[in-house]
Amino acid sequence: MRDKMERVNLSAVSEFVFVGLSDAPEIRLLLFVLFLLIYLATMAGNITLLVAISTDSHLHSPMYFFLGNLSLLDLLCPTITVPKMLGALLLEHKEISFSGCLFQHFSLIAVVGTEIFLLAVMAYDRYVAVCHPLRYPSIVSTKLCAQLALGTWATGLLNSLLHTSLVFTLSFCGPNRIQQYYCDIPPMLALSCSSTHSRELVILVVAGVLGSGACMVTVVSYICILLEILARKSPGMWHKAFSTCGSHLAVVCLFYGTTICTYVRPSSTYSPHWDRVVSMLYGMFTPLLNPIIYSLRNKEVKCALKRVISQVRRALTRQENLAQPPPSAG
Repeated sequence: MRDKMERVNLSAVSEFVFVGLSDAPEIRLLLFVLFLLIYLATMAGNITLLVAISTDSHLHSPMYFFLGNLSLLDLLCPTITVPKMLGALLLEHKEISFSGCLFQHFSLIAVVGTEIFLLAVMAYDRYVAVCHPLRYPSIVSTKLCAQLALGTWATGLLNSLLHTSLVFTLSFCGPNRIQQYYCDIPPMLALSCSSTHSRELVILVVAGVLGSGACMVTVVSYICILLEILARKSPGMWHKAFSTCGSHLAVVCLFYGTTICTYVRPSSTYSPHWDRVVSMLYGMFTPLLNPIIYSLRNKEVKCALKRVISQVRRALTRQENLAQPPPSAG
């Protein structure tokens, strides 16, 4: 009888409604334009970085292979949430089906989790490059790069599958108004009409263990890099390490700070307004800033981007020349 009641409650809510975005038409239009520009800039920046990495032979190395994976994740993260938010702002289509919310939740947690593990892998790659430069090609081989990349994506998907199953097997019998612009863990737990204590505890433990493990790999890698630099006492070593690791370290601090504030805390501290601000940071601004940070701090990336832009310009010039009619003989 209890199982039957659970199934009835679970199916009681067939759709959810996003709230929290401004109801004033002039503010909605302003937010739509702002978020659309940020989204387009994010797409352009990460696609350009992906094209540069895939086409420029100078960037065919493990470091840029992982950076390409990061750019792909930065393309997926806002694409999962922003189009729906733009539709809600412009057309006021704030509803999302139960299955659509489940899919959005699963996809977002998978991307965020994969990025956490990928940043740890990138930190290990920088550790080997700085501390064991002569053995770097043999340690970070093509096979190992493929295995590490596949492992981060697989772990992110499995982590998301666990979190999504814990959240969406709860009972949702009303209300159905999500205090966020996408389906995320804290607002979904707040909507459930069944007890969430045990599942919240599991989510906190899993997120804490996996997140702290990835964070520990990153921290230990950079501690080893710092100790290696201090031991060598070489100004050239300082410059090389900073140019190699500075961009990644900035991205790590930005991403970990925002995600930890969102996920690694109990739901009793859930604040809709604060969560919307923080989620904007890691959901929209971090994917926008990542290609900018890597482009500004990395000479190889800047040179590759210049070569790509030059190639595009030459291709467009050739097309224009071919499109022009031949001069008349008369």
